[in-house]
Amino acid sequence: MTVPEHYDSDVLFFFDGRPDQRALYQTLFQVLDGAFPEASVKVQKSQISFYGPRLFAMVSHPKRKKDPGIVVTFGLGRRESSPRVGVAVEPYPGRWTHHVTVVEEHKIDAELLGWLREAWEFSQRKKGGGRAV
Repeated sequence: MTVPEHYDSDVLFFFDGRPDQRALYQTLFQVLDGAFPEASVKVQKSQISFYGPRLFAMVSHPKRKKDPGIVVTFGLGRRESSPRVGVAVEPYPGRWTHHVTVVEEHKIDAELLGWLREAWEFSQRKKGGGRAV
C-alpha cells in the first residue's frame, strides 16, 4: 500500500493517548495492505482514508473519547443489515454509507473484509473523481 512520507508519525499523532485503538488500526491496516496492495492511505485530522484511486473506506475514533474501538466506514451500493453495522445512511440514492465499530481484533475478520472488498469494487464503479463513501 502506498503511504505518505510521514505516515508513521501521523498515525502515532492520530492515536495519541489511545494505544488500544492504534493496535486495532494496525491490525486492520495489515489486512487492507494484503488485500489492496495498490491502494493508498492518507492520515487526516479526523479520519484515516483509504483510496483506490477513489475513497472506499475510512477509520475514525468513536464519537465519545472514552468509547473503545475504532469506527470503520465504507460505502456500498446497498444497505447492509448486519447487526454489526451501527449506522447505515443513504446520502445519495443507491449509495449507502455504513459505520462499523470494531472493539476486538478478532472482529477484523472475513465478514468485514468482504464488505471492504465490496466497497472497493463499488468505489471503482462510481463516475467522476469524488468520494464514494
